[in-house]
Amino acid sequence: MYPTQLKYSTEHNWLKIEEDNRAKIGITHYYQEQLRKIVFIELPKAGAVVCRDGVFGVIESSKATSDLYSPVSGTVIKVNNLLKSKPGLINSDPYGKGWIFVIELDNTDELESLLSADEYVDLIK
Repeated sequence: MYPTQLKYSTEHNWLKIEEDNRAKIGITHYYQEQLRKIVFIELPKAGAVVCRDGVFGVIESSKATSDLYSPVSGTVIKVNNLLKSKPGLINSDPYGKGWIFVIELDNTDELESLLSADEYVDLIK
């Protein structure tokens, strides 16, 4: 349910470290389950600079509209434009096709503040 190779934030994001100081970011299974059916997502723009704990977009579901917060600081280098027409991919495949954006990290030390899968599970209990 919560892949161990990922890092997690208290704001219910996951982060997958990739090569060249980059990371892929999405929202967790738990969070998409709480939101229920996702009907819209406002994506950040490529080239946008985001700050750790800063808002990078908005997600709308059948239950609520919520801000999305970045788990790390950096520059958005790629967004998952498929989510514009198929936001439900976040529900059906949050760790795969439902990823939101790729960031070039400004400060890898910020990764230290993220949670392991076990720590995240303890958080949501």
